Amino acid sequence: MSVGFFWRQLGRNPLAVSGGIIVAGMMLVALAAPWLAPYDPDHIDLHAMLLTPSSSHWLGTDELGRDAFSRILYGTRISLLVGIVAVGISILIGMVAGAVSGYYPGWVDTVLMRLVDIMLSIPTFFLILAVVALIGPSLLNVMIVIGVTSWMGVARLVRGEFLALKESDYVIAARALGVPAWRIIFRHILPNAMSPVYVSAILGVGAAVLVESSLSFLGLGVQPPTPSWGNILTEGQATIEIAWWLSLFPGVAILVTVLGYNLLGEGLRDLLDPRLKK
Repeated sequence: MSVGFFWRQLGRNPLAVSGGIIVAGMMLVALAAPWLAPYDPDHIDLHAMLLTPSSSHWLGTDELGRDAFSRILYGTRISLLVGIVAVGISILIGMVAGAVSGYYPGWVDTVLMRLVDIMLSIPTFFLILAVVALIGPSLLNVMIVIGVTSWMGVARLVRGEFLALKESDYVIAARALGVPAWRIIFRHILPNAMSPVYVSAILGVGAAVLVESSLSFLGLGVQPPTPSWGNILTEGQATIEIAWWLSLFPGVAILVTVLGYNLLGEGLRDLLDPRLKK
């Protein structure tokens, strides 16, 4: 599939286009946050505590007088960074595990797939909570923990593709020519098994953003004063009756971001999976 044809087909899916616009917009906001934010997100002004949204503070202020709009903009950077890095870690682990499992039948496949089954039998969010509570909350820890606890679905997808592709003519010919197994796995089969991985990666970013926000809301994610959507929600919880904006706007940011990635992921799935085409 050529690049031009891919983009033309994707452009015919209105939901995917909507998701792509949302994702691109969020990425631009994250990159341009230092220039878009009207205030320093950590600037405390006790004379401007809990101000309602106005022309000077578009989304109001929090209990320390910090501008909520600026903090949400900077929170976009943190949330997307966590989502992208965590998904990168999970995709890397899942691709290697799935490729090795799918290419080598027997005990290698059995051991890896039983490990996947064990990991899937544990509620992922509670596993993340336990690990973060054990090693301590921080931005780096959150990214690593989310990544190493969410690779199992990718591993199964890649394994399934390998089982279908490893008996293809070009793979058999490569074996007959004496091409090393690692080269067959990573240069011949894996590039042709990536379509479901792309979809999983896009959907995974939205899921990781949601997990990070949940951890930060519980106090086990990104720690104040670094702004993230989750800890902004936590700060708004105590004052929700008098400062509704501190809960509404970060919640809307999370909703829109996750929706955008889900729409884009579903559009890619419809395009890349030939079984779904009419």
